[in-house]
Amino acid sequence: GLDASQLKKVLVGFPALLGYSLESNLKPTAQWFKDMGMDDLQLKKMIVGFPPLLGYSLESNLKPTAQWFKDMGMGDLQLKK
Repeated sequence: GLDASQLKKVLVGFPALLGYSLESNLKPTAQWFKDMGMDDLQLKKMIVGFPPLLGYSLESNLKPTAQWFKDMGMGDLQLKK
């Protein structure tokens, strides 16, 4: 998980995160990134660096965007960067 200073940075930078459902939004999104090949350290870095990604819709945004990049020839390794 995030340490106290990282959590503070995330919440100060993106307070809307407090209103998101853990079960129906945050966990599935984090799991999707892990399924894409991200390890815990990469996921943590992404969350701290750009917390709004956790609020993006999996079905309407993240999955179609990832598929578009794959269709353009980008592999999973490149996507997780």
